[in-house]
Amino acid sequence: MIFQSDNSAAACPEVLAAVTAAAPATAAGYDADDHSRQLDGVFSAVFGRACTVLTVGTGTAANALALAALVPPYGAIVCHEDAHIHVDECGAPEFFTGGAKLMLVPGAHGKLTPAGIEAALASHRGDVHQVQVRALSITQSTETGTVYTVEELAALGAHARARGWRVHLDGARFANAVAHLGCHPGDASWRAGVDILSFGAIKNGGLSAEAMVIFDPALVEDIRLRRKRAGQMPSKGRFNAAQLLAMLEGGVWLRNAAAANAGAARLAAVAGPDAGVRLLHPVEANEVFLALAPGQPEALRALGYGFYDWGAAGSNEARFVVAWDTPAAAVTALAEAIAATSG
Repeated sequence: MIFQSDNSAAACPEVLAAVTAAAPATAAGYDADDHSRQLDGVFSAVFGRACTVLTVGTGTAANALALAALVPPYGAIVCHEDAHIHVDECGAPEFFTGGAKLMLVPGAHGKLTPAGIEAALASHRGDVHQVQVRALSITQSTETGTVYTVEELAALGAHARARGWRVHLDGARFANAVAHLGCHPGDASWRAGVDILSFGAIKNGGLSAEAMVIFDPALVEDIRLRRKRAGQMPSKGRFNAAQLLAMLEGGVWLRNAAAANAGAARLAAVAGPDAGVRLLHPVEANEVFLALAPGQPEALRALGYGFYDWGAAGSNEARFVVAWDTPAAAVTALAEAIAATSG
């Protein structure tokens, strides 16, 4: 009955088993354990390129520390106006960068485009009196549940490179995007010009670990120090590493994401126009945004369904998130309840 967020999902069995298996061991601390030493190799194999992986406890920390390594205090980060780093991180990017500015760009269905960026920044001179744009932050999948194609990502990466900007990818739901695209993970990251990926695991069946996947080796030492200074370097790092290794081994991360995506697709198929409601955005990952009828949000909550209101107050717009472990029967019941309460 809980459709507020995939943060509410359980940790998947593979992750719990990995943490349990790591618990009895005595191991070196601060990334010197065997589990942590495996991270670079395992992620490099998955992404098809040598990379360095540093774990943190939250997606906010991953985003903010990554951006701090890309942008000076007098710099600016271009992002979508609905980006998590702007709307939901309590100023963490500004804090960790020492005051860098977020430059907001509108875009349909949560997506940035090169043309949209150019239009939004048309009046930005970039002289000594203004912040200096140094990075582009892309959210994949987006805050509206849509997914950038590989070609769209490549176009954004090329646009940023042509201007001397670095590229950060907020991948809180990166697994959902890759599962939807059916592409190689490298095609949706470093091959598109991404310097650092915030690799989300907690929403996808993880327990308490996220990762910064660093594709540019020149950034590694700086991020190591920033991570320690921020209190995000766990002494018993084997537990974070064990979770991430368990997610990647055997493709668990993609299996979980595909299950969540499939549930959202089922919900969208049943709870769409035939049920008297309107889809606000294409359903490509695991989020479904609906324009409900007046009084319908209250009716659904009275039936025990949890979800977030979206959009302007009184708009009756709502977001429903399907998690990796949401039972198919719960998705069907929600769809039927939406149909029954649509008036």
